[in-house]
Amino acid sequence: MLFIEYPKCTTCKKAKKWLDEHHIEYTDRHIKDENPTDGELSKWLEISGLPIRKFFNTSGMLYREMQLKDKLPDMTEEEMINLLASDGMLVKRPVLINGSTVLMGFKEKEWEEALLNQS
Repeated sequence: MLFIEYPKCTTCKKAKKWLDEHHIEYTDRHIKDENPTDGELSKWLEISGLPIRKFFNTSGMLYREMQLKDKLPDMTEEEMINLLASDGMLVKRPVLINGSTVLMGFKEKEWEEALLNQS
């Protein structure tokens, strides 16, 4: 299980605490030091079934500075993936990848269903 985070992010800290409290093992990766690649992002997008816009950190400074709210509608999926791969701060976090499960952001109920309720 791969846990991709930005250590200063409070949501990432909550998610990490939740994983630790539930004794779930994971490999930690700093999103700024090791950006997700376009190949990884394409694979996660396919596995997750989520629309690509869900992968963007829409509350981030960089997203706002780049005025992506206005630019994304005119971009192709490939252009968006390349943009996300260019800077980890554009990617919504934390990201948790576990085989065929990709979780973007931290919603406790969603994580419980995906990670604890597996029979």
